[in-house]
Amino acid sequence: QVQLVESGGGLVQAGGSLRLSCAASGRTSFSTSNLDWFRQAPGKEREFVAAISRIGSITYYADSVKGRFTISGDNAKNTVYLQMNSLKPEDTAVYYCALSNTLSPRLTYDDIIYWGQGTQVTVSS
Repeated sequence: QVQLVESGGGLVQAGGSLRLSCAASGRTSFSTSNLDWFRQAPGKEREFVAAISRIGSITYYADSVKGRFTISGDNAKNTVYLQMNSLKPEDTAVYYCALSNTLSPRLTYDDIIYWGQGTQVTVSS
């Protein structure tokens, strides 16, 4: 089993910034897996936001967040971060940390092995 615990969500005004964190713990056999961020807005499907590989720190982003969000990782702490700048009201969603063995800018729900519990991000206009 792997546990993923997110933190850092909250309420911010449009144009502001937030940094999400996700701490991973559990089976070390997943130490080479990728860590990802997804989000789900009310009434919408869960969608891919960003991904980073544990080896080589290769990153991918959804087109909607490119240039505004940055994913990074600290392998020593088994933690992944999502720095979100220039936030827009349409970024409002529950943000989920996820673990996968597939690295792609087109990850889907079915690619995910483990999910975190999610953290709410609300951007006011």
